[in-house]
Amino acid sequence: MTTVGIYCRISRDDGTERGLGVARQEADCRALADARGWTVAGIYTDNDVSAFSGRARPEYERLMADLEAGTIGAVVAWDPDRLHRSPRELERFIDLVETTGATVATCNAGELDLATAAGRMTARVVGAVARHESEHKSERHRRKALELAVAGKVGGGGTRPYGYDDDRVTVIPDEAEVIREAAARLLAGGTIRGLCRDFTARGIRTATGGQWGPHQLTTILKSPRIAGLREHRGEVVAEAVWPAIIDRATHAALVKLLTDPARNKRTRPARSYLLTGIAHCGLCGAPLVARPRADGRRAQVCAKGPGFRGCGKIRVLAEPLEDLVAAAVILRADTTELAEAVTGTATPDRAELLATVGDLEAKVAELAEAWADGDLSRTAWRAASARLEERLEAARSDLATAGQVGALAGLVPASGTLAASWPDLTFEQRRAIVAAYVARVDVGPAVRGRNYFDPDRVAEPEWKV
Repeated sequence: MTTVGIYCRISRDDGTERGLGVARQEADCRALADARGWTVAGIYTDNDVSAFSGRARPEYERLMADLEAGTIGAVVAWDPDRLHRSPRELERFIDLVETTGATVATCNAGELDLATAAGRMTARVVGAVARHESEHKSERHRRKALELAVAGKVGGGGTRPYGYDDDRVTVIPDEAEVIREAAARLLAGGTIRGLCRDFTARGIRTATGGQWGPHQLTTILKSPRIAGLREHRGEVVAEAVWPAIIDRATHAALVKLLTDPARNKRTRPARSYLLTGIAHCGLCGAPLVARPRADGRRAQVCAKGPGFRGCGKIRVLAEPLEDLVAAAVILRADTTELAEAVTGTATPDRAELLATVGDLEAKVAELAEAWADGDLSRTAWRAASARLEERLEAARSDLATAGQVGALAGLVPASGTLAASWPDLTFEQRRAIVAAYVARVDVGPAVRGRNYFDPDRVAEPEWKV
């Protein structure tokens, strides 16, 4: 008696089918097996898996393994295109069927006699037609996706984006505030991991109800969606129909910060050290690293050895050094001219920068439409697009700078008030302010016999403004 394996597959189950599509296929295949007097030895089901996309099909591979092992002697499918939509896969299947002598039957196309040249030709023609249908359908979907993107409309699919309701347009106020808080704190010197820990401790959940992870939060903050922009294949192509949660300048600053190639390579500021990356050895120039003393007091040293490039000759207590530099920053900040320089009074107008970026993005979108409609050759599109992208990148960089300045504007108080407000600022805020003013401060060697903090060891800071 012939033992048969039934293979069922549906390309997309959006949740409304709940497996009913493959269940109907199985019922029809069982009826065909019963009519032939075959014994069903196994059901192989790949639900919500496309044969055209090239994604792995675990159950199909199990079917092939059982065929090769002789566990089953026949295959039943609802239609030939349920088995294959790729000529490469079909040829592999034909080779295996020829080797094992297995029988192949379908509910819609009858038996496929792959043992004969005519049968193999029929299978290949059917496969080529199925492949053409899949490719044509894919082209229509890509064109529709581009049309929706250029119009700034919702593309649909997947989990709802954080900050927006299920319609992907309506803003959820509480979640929007979380995004704004994360953006402000990150631009003020905070860290992604620190934000995730804080949100978890406060019981703030993701869109799916889970805990925050660095990848999730980074993805949200980099997404053009939260700035009211429509993205298509990694490029901003239009203003979106949904409201923005943060302004474009702030978003540009976030993207610039989070995509900085040096971000994952440089030493991250220690959470309790104000001058990590700013304090340097006055002898060899290496940055000082955090290394607490045996008694627990915070200290920074010029480290040497594997992974370090310092001379190992400098050690300084962190607290008095930080107090000294903070006092210098406060004194410098509490002047009208310098406060205006840091908070961006003289920076380029945001509205003008946004207009420039918007104009260039519109031109890029027009080029994409012209190419999609066949009005422009690929060569011409690439040439024009490259020039526009270069100008657009420069404009976005200027906008990002304005966004970073805007974040500092909310941190640096009005002239003459920093000294009074300093005790109430968070570590992140203090760190951001110091980093806005100070590029570097060198610490020299201690004088023998002076077992106290000596301000004379600290050189005049290298000021940014």
